[in-house]
Amino acid sequence: MAGLPFKACARDNEWYTPKSAFEDIAHLIPKDQIVYEPFYGDGTSGKYLTELGFNVHHENIDFFEPTNFDYDLIVSNPPYTSKSRTFKRLRELDVPFMLLLPVSTVTKQFVKKYFINQLQMVIPSKRIHFVRGGEQSKSSWFDVVWLCYKMNLERDITYL
Repeated sequence: MAGLPFKACARDNEWYTPKSAFEDIAHLIPKDQIVYEPFYGDGTSGKYLTELGFNVHHENIDFFEPTNFDYDLIVSNPPYTSKSRTFKRLRELDVPFMLLLPVSTVTKQFVKKYFINQLQMVIPSKRIHFVRGGEQSKSSWFDVVWLCYKMNLERDITYL
């Protein structure tokens, strides 16, 4: 998103997570559970999680509608323009999750409203550079963290 005006970034959800971001957290995701990656995007996130050995449910369906399949936890980089709606839906589902989000998300009222004092955080070892049109950006103008719920991590804040 580097180089784009803030308003353009706020409307632009077409930035995807590089495989390295999932590789960094793979040791924190139980291998014996079904992972749901609800935000399809270009399909690569589900592919990456599958390549890392996870049983993944990832198809182009609406996360905000009821599902008819089983899963144990959610791992995703949700569209940033729908964060509030996503957190509301996650509260309704009440399943473990790991979401890659801008660090500023932890201060938002919708996070406090739905998950006050219930989240853990995983801080990447370096700034994540997202992918657009198959090309990884050379820089990113914001930091991200994995916000986690019911993942039973050893610490509330985990540094990678």
